[in-house]
Amino acid sequence: MSLGSLATYHPGSVVVFFSALGFLTFVIVVVKTLSVFVQTFMLKGTQLRKFGAKSGSWAVVTGASGGIGREFAIQLGKAGFNVLVASRNYHQLAETVSQINANCGTQVQTKIVIVDLSNGRDDGFTRLVDACQGMDIGILVNNAGKSHEMPSDFAETPKHEIDDIVAINISAVLRVTSIVLPGMIQRKRGLILNIGSFAGSIPSPMLATYSGSKAFLSTWSTALGEEVTRHGITVQHLNTYFVVSDMSKIRRSSALVPTPASYVRSCLSKIGLSCGAAFTGRPHTCTPFWSHAFVDWGMGVIGWKSGIIAYTHRLHRSIRARALRKKERDAKSQ
Repeated sequence: MSLGSLATYHPGSVVVFFSALGFLTFVIVVVKTLSVFVQTFMLKGTQLRKFGAKSGSWAVVTGASGGIGREFAIQLGKAGFNVLVASRNYHQLAETVSQINANCGTQVQTKIVIVDLSNGRDDGFTRLVDACQGMDIGILVNNAGKSHEMPSDFAETPKHEIDDIVAINISAVLRVTSIVLPGMIQRKRGLILNIGSFAGSIPSPMLATYSGSKAFLSTWSTALGEEVTRHGITVQHLNTYFVVSDMSKIRRSSALVPTPASYVRSCLSKIGLSCGAAFTGRPHTCTPFWSHAFVDWGMGVIGWKSGIIAYTHRLHRSIRARALRKKERDAKSQ
């Protein structure tokens, strides 16, 4: 070090710089945490009237034969939307419609479209196009989804399972949205809800195809949301942790695992907000349910992605081992 540099070097200035940097980091963490808290527990989202509730508009819900999809259909009917439900199981869709009618009577119209979203050549897509023709659609809920039968390495995952996941979680979402979106743009109004998963934000070993499909949904939702904002359309990717459903194979609710009814209520009350996703600032993404929001916040604070991925891998190995043992017991009992 030269005499000139020694003359100008002040150790105290380095301490001040790093102290200021630490304080700024602390302030940013506090502000982001407060944003998560305020949005999750205090603020109300955009009212559904903006998207045509109680004015003759329709909500289109895919995968409405049960679980989260059925609840979206029922609660949107209660909110004053006519409801079109789409899935491949007519009897389950008829049960959904029956529940809508029981809650809303003749005030709400309903339609059923049978479509196999795993089959891109299915005539159901043509029927969906025909059903939506000239219809004032205010809300689209891309809920239909498929996961793996059990965690498994990609190399051991059956080809038909991979194909179905990609077809339902990616291709069908694009196709259904392309059917509905032009009308929304023409009317300068609309809401698109895409049901995502934490597996899309944290890569999930042994659920690689499902995890990748949900990561696609997250990125696509953000890009689409930015495109259509100028047309008065809101796109919201709903970052979802575990919910009681056939897909999760969880039958009992808890603080971390809400029922479909509780989860959907949180989604519809937080339209336009980020809630748990506010900490990491992911545009057009919302983690609406309060405990899921805290998990999302916690992962953002920890920031140790490789550690979370390693933990997820260990968890999935354990789940697979239990599932295989159950299969063996069931086979022996037959």
